[in-house]
Amino acid sequence: MATLPGRAWYNSSIGEFLDAPEGTIFGKLAQNSEFEDNRDQKTAWAEEIKILQASLPGLTGNIYFEFSIPRMGRRIDVVLLLDRVLVVLEFKVGSEEFDRLAIDQVWDYALDLKNFHKASHAVRIVPILVATESQYTSQDHLNCGNDGVFEPLLVCHLDLRRVLDSVLNNVEGKKIDSEAWYSSPYHPTPTIVEAARSLYAQHSVEAIARFDAGTQNLRITSRRIEELADEAKRASKKIICFVTGVPGAGKTLVGLNLATRKRDPHAATHAVFLSGNGPLVAVLREALTRDDYCRRKASGEKVRKSRIGESVKAFIQNVHHFRDDALVDELPPIEHVVIFDEAQRAWNHQQTTNFMLRKKHRPGFDMSEAEFLISYMDRHLDWTLIVCLVGGGQEINIGEAGIDSWIEAINSRFPNWSTYISDQLQDSEYGAGDPLVQLRGRSNTSFDKSLHLAVSMRSFRAENVSSFIKALLDCEKEAAKAQLRLLVNKFPIVVTRDIGIAKRWIKTQARGSERFGLVASSKAQRLRPFAIDIRVSVDPVHWFLDDREDTRSSYYLEDVATEFQVQGLELDWVCITWDGDLRYKNEGWSYHSFCGDGWRNINKPENRDYLRNAYRVLLTRARQGMVVFIPLGDEQDPTRAPSYYDPTFLYLTELGVPVLS
Repeated sequence: MATLPGRAWYNSSIGEFLDAPEGTIFGKLAQNSEFEDNRDQKTAWAEEIKILQASLPGLTGNIYFEFSIPRMGRRIDVVLLLDRVLVVLEFKVGSEEFDRLAIDQVWDYALDLKNFHKASHAVRIVPILVATESQYTSQDHLNCGNDGVFEPLLVCHLDLRRVLDSVLNNVEGKKIDSEAWYSSPYHPTPTIVEAARSLYAQHSVEAIARFDAGTQNLRITSRRIEELADEAKRASKKIICFVTGVPGAGKTLVGLNLATRKRDPHAATHAVFLSGNGPLVAVLREALTRDDYCRRKASGEKVRKSRIGESVKAFIQNVHHFRDDALVDELPPIEHVVIFDEAQRAWNHQQTTNFMLRKKHRPGFDMSEAEFLISYMDRHLDWTLIVCLVGGGQEINIGEAGIDSWIEAINSRFPNWSTYISDQLQDSEYGAGDPLVQLRGRSNTSFDKSLHLAVSMRSFRAENVSSFIKALLDCEKEAAKAQLRLLVNKFPIVVTRDIGIAKRWIKTQARGSERFGLVASSKAQRLRPFAIDIRVSVDPVHWFLDDREDTRSSYYLEDVATEFQVQGLELDWVCITWDGDLRYKNEGWSYHSFCGDGWRNINKPENRDYLRNAYRVLLTRARQGMVVFIPLGDEQDPTRAPSYYDPTFLYLTELGVPVLS
């Protein structure tokens, strides 16, 4: 068989592999390797080749060393394509034990192939972990998941051939075309943390995100924004553009891609990614710092983690620090290109004025935050580009102005700026209102459909989750039922009245290192009888990034995160704990805040919107599925009356959400 270039550093038929001298195989691996002179890696390859050449005689198929998993930024040690089954091999050379991290690692590889490698969707995949110094095989029983991915087998290298024979004898499936499989496209859907890591490591957005027919506009949008940056510089123009998208569509990914590609501080088009979302900034910064530190350390470089952290801070900045720099003097910022993530959360005029008076001692300050940020960039005498990433229905805090504050500022103070607007910004979900009508009449305003991201990538299992949640919260029953039917067998959504059942369900759903956690509204004050206390401070860095052994991580299902900690981030599996703050009532919602000894009605329309949006954020965090816990209530407790919870539970079941009993 002719070898194909690309995803693996070495690939051949098993027969060719068995006939090849070790030096020839080793030479091809070294030639394609990204490691300059890593002795440990070369030792590992030599041991793997030795074990496999002793274990594979008599078998037919194909072998692939160092098979690339772009979403994870890693490579599988070895993939064996054996007639009708795919075997994923991870070797722990020199190890006597099968530790939890290694088990999760090989399971993750198998799941990644199943979910994102097109030709692997219908293939049976068996992950095998080989500890080369182990004297026994601790797990060789075949347990297959519903999607055809088996639980990892934990094998002593002396037993590898016996286990492979057992797999071939017991696993059914269709014969796999090796050339079609190897040349098949890979369509990853990374989490925002995974995407940031890959982009920061100089991978392109094309390499890490899926671009099938439904999600082509992620690439188109990314390229369009780069074109606008080049146009602004070439024509000495000042441009502001608005990018819209459904929850999870990749707005932040688009912004990070631009910031990465133009992050050279010495280049004229140097860009910076800005966010007012403190938890998102903290999590991304720490993830990039940890990843870069481990990568450099593995290559033999001596470097301090703190120094890496400083360079990461320049790449992802808190928008409030950027704003405060504008108060120091009248100079423009060093960046000509800025990306404002979640631009709709910029403060309104009143909130900004109060802040400037109380915290900055600047009486008479007379601008909204959006107007002030545009004025800061307007100090450039030549050119600049502002990219506003806009989420619909994502305002969750008092004083967040929505996107119309940006448009009002352009209309009133910056008529010479060219404006490029997503054609979806006029949707009521974005709340642009009358200012957008005024802006439409300007000759330097363009509506551009390439600036809208219409397909959610958060859930790679089903793209219409956000549509279901929108219909659910808008109380559009028939639309919600129709959207939910599209999710059956793709994206499990269940409801229960028992928190213990909810926790058990979410734990059994997660495989490998798939992350799960508890979330609740910041107004969910009466979940404490279930040991769910939103008043306990959660560190989002530990909650989102630390492993199962850390009690502060989401895995422990002890600390609950609110909409403020999770907005912009995601989990694989989510347990939403629904309190009496948002209640289904009379074909609509009633809104409540707990004060003193009881619930009080929320009457201000904007505060009602904040609460409903909080649940929108919580209900759109999951990538693979979710369980909703709605308490039974307690007739003896007037703050937890069953009537606060029962109608919401019945509403979800009426829509067709299955009940866990």
